[in-house]
Amino acid sequence: MRVLVIGSGAREHALVWKLAQSPRVTKIYAAPGNPGMGPYAERVALGVNQLHDLASFAENNAIDFTVVGPEAPLIEGIVDLFRRRGLNVFGPDKAGAALEGSKAFTKELLTQAGIPTAQHQTFNDYTKARAYLDQHGAPIVVKADGNAAGKGAIVALDMETAQEALKQMMVDRVFGSAGDIVVLEDYLEGDEIGATAICNGTSFLPLALSQDHKRALDNDQGLNTGGMGVFTPLPFVDAATSERIYNEVIAATLNAMQQTGVNFTGVLYSNIMLTASGPKVIEHNTRFGDPETQAFMLLLKEDILNVLEFASGRQVDPNALWYPGSAVSLTLASGGYPGGYRSGLPIKGIEEANKLEGVQVFHAGTALKDDQLVTAGGRVLSVVARGNNLQEAVDRVYDAARYISFEGMHYRKDIAHRGLEAIKH
Repeated sequence: MRVLVIGSGAREHALVWKLAQSPRVTKIYAAPGNPGMGPYAERVALGVNQLHDLASFAENNAIDFTVVGPEAPLIEGIVDLFRRRGLNVFGPDKAGAALEGSKAFTKELLTQAGIPTAQHQTFNDYTKARAYLDQHGAPIVVKADGNAAGKGAIVALDMETAQEALKQMMVDRVFGSAGDIVVLEDYLEGDEIGATAICNGTSFLPLALSQDHKRALDNDQGLNTGGMGVFTPLPFVDAATSERIYNEVIAATLNAMQQTGVNFTGVLYSNIMLTASGPKVIEHNTRFGDPETQAFMLLLKEDILNVLEFASGRQVDPNALWYPGSAVSLTLASGGYPGGYRSGLPIKGIEEANKLEGVQVFHAGTALKDDQLVTAGGRVLSVVARGNNLQEAVDRVYDAARYISFEGMHYRKDIAHRGLEAIKH
């Protein structure tokens, strides 16, 4: 089978790496890919938003199966385009991707379906939004309705932060049209986790629960990022809570979408807050998470192609998906990220790290300059380790990180701290 993977980050590198292990896959292309994918895939000089060019490439190169990594092309309707051309593609259509593309749509769907989520109000007028904010007070969450590349949700613990976030979105338009509509919702307290499922209409294959670490600095301090590390599975979530999440959130959302006439296929990855009154949806994503995917791919025992094909009707045994143990992903970031940072800095030590047992390094923001691997983004690398237990996975991932270096390299030292605390108690 000839496979095309669309995207250029560590998530896509992990998918390519895992697809290369499938006995059913004969050739992999990556568009545009990254230098780390070289041993496994032929890179194609097409950007993720060149939808028609990507479809033509798939047609002209007899691609049997396309996997779309990032959210932007899904929201723009790449799956609809591929399907109109008779091409086999993994992911939701444009109507399904609205679960990620529009916060207002999703909040309305959740509310009407009785799916637990924070109380909210939606506004397209700044003056009215500001009046509601002043009446509501802090803490509050300010969300741009549209796709803002993971940066459009501001958790404001004080009024100054909330007012500035609202102004930046609706007046200064820092997210462009994504901030023309804003959702203001109640602040939820608890443990934030992720629930991922491969979906085929109202059927779904539950994957493992995970916990991302979004803040840039240890002890959940600093600015929000695209994710500084993740671990899976979660020792502090019992089977009953897990089942409740998949029934009351994933299944209920798929059923609600079906009621609107949308047959959702692909990944549904939900951010959930474990509150004192039960699990509540923070937001839905309609693609694999990053850095969640990197950890999943190391822990996944089943052929990834079989797992992806669940979305088109293949039967997969949910009890035979995983290796025993845990996986941890650690993001190595550029100094200053998520603010300003330098690029083009030489990277050393990846080969040495990859030689360690249970370790794999995935490229996120890298480039080749005169045959030298250099930094080319805020999140540069994902170091991932699998262990027989969580402590072993944590130890391995930090051992591996010590082999790698580039000027200004930064990473959190407390990934999986919540899981380790749960094990001790």
